[in-house]
Parts: sequence; C-alpha cells; structure tokens
Amino acid sequence: MSKILIVEDDTEIAMLEKDYLEINGFEAEIIADGNHALSALQKGGYDLVLLDLMLPGMNGYDICRQLRDKTNIPILMVTARTESADKIRGLGLGADDYIAKPFDPAELAARVKSQLSRYERLTGRVKGRKDDVITIGDLKIFAKSWKVLKRESEIKFPNREFELLLFLAENPNIVFSKEQLFEKIWGFNYAGDSATVTVHINRIREKIEDDPSDPKLIETVWGAGYRLNG
Repeated sequence: MSKILIVEDDTEIAMLEKDYLEINGFEAEIIADGNHALSALQKGGYDLVLLDLMLPGMNGYDICRQLRDKTNIPILMVTARTESADKIRGLGLGADDYIAKPFDPAELAARVKSQLSRYERLTGRVKGRKDDVITIGDLKIFAKSWKVLKRESEIKFPNREFELLLFLAENPNIVFSKEQLFEKIWGFNYAGDSATVTVHINRIREKIEDDPSDPKLIETVWGAGYRLNG
C-alpha cells in the first residue's frame, strides 16, 4: 500500500484529501507544519507528498527545493495560488504536478495514481524494462535504475526532468517542438502549458551542460524546438 504524506495546515482540506486517498486504497498521514513535514520526508517512508504552498514554519517552495536534494518521490503541489508564475516556480523547483484549490477530490486521487504509476515505471519497480545505458559524451543515463552520471558523478533528477531527458536521449538528433514534448511527457490531461517544457529543459541543462548558457547537448532549434545531440 502506497503511503502519502499530506502537508496542509487547513484541517478541513487535509481531512478531505485523507478521506479520498484512503477510499482509493492509499495510506495517508497529515502534517500541518512545514518544518516538521520536511524532517519527516527526509527520513523517508513515503511514496508521494501532497504539498501546500502556504504553510507555517516553512513554505512549500522551500520544502520542495530541499526535498529534491534527498529524494525523487513525486511531489504534487496543492495550492490556492493559480498564477502562472507560481505554478512555473513550483515545477521549476522539481514538483511533478500541480492542482489548484478548490479541486475535485476524484481528480486529486486520479493524479496521485498517475504520479505513482509514472514513478514506479521510471524507477524500474515495474518489471520488463532492461536497464539500458545510454552514453552521450561524458553522460550516462540508466533507463531502469533512474540514474544519471556525469563524469561518473551521480546527478539527481526529479521525475519529469528524468523522463524528459530520457525521451530526448532515446531519440537523439531529432527536433521536437515544445508542444510535442509537453504532450509526450505530461499528456493532454495535464493542467499546464508548453512553457513548462522550457522550465524543465533549463533545469536539465544546468545539471548536464558544461556551460548552460551555451548548451551543446540539448540545443534550441529556433522556431522549431529542442534537439539532443547524440
């Protein structure tokens, strides 16, 4: 049974989330304080976190930033903020999905299932995928074990960044538009737009390029999209 941590200081919303998750077969725990939540998450034991942005102790952005240095579990932000800048900031810090209040509890449960399924597939918990190693220059990408090495030093990647990098690496020297990449990685039902792709490409470049301001591995083809040079 997957264990979900709900980080939410609104008791009514937290209990609504907990009830629907448990109805759908998940184990759920609630923590209302940001500092306590980060401490609990860093100890491990959770499969996904539902993370509010405005919290006592530490806000959701800071939790997301620090959590991504320790673990790749899915982060689903649940917040009253709907501005694009807030959304892009959360995704840029490593969040995997975003849902705005008020939300349909059935949709929330569906998104949790989707994120867990994607995470299981990427980390190789689902059998049947070979752990093929893709080598591009000094970069090695391990498809099943979800590991990326640059000059033999491991680089941590959250779910969406890894999946985007892996897709480009599996299709080298092909130009994909932002819309094509968004559809492939996020899907039609994702509540976002193709600007999300740019945010994730920039974060990937910061990790794999020698000079992110002059990228050589993932190039921008102006007016067309992005290409990974294999």
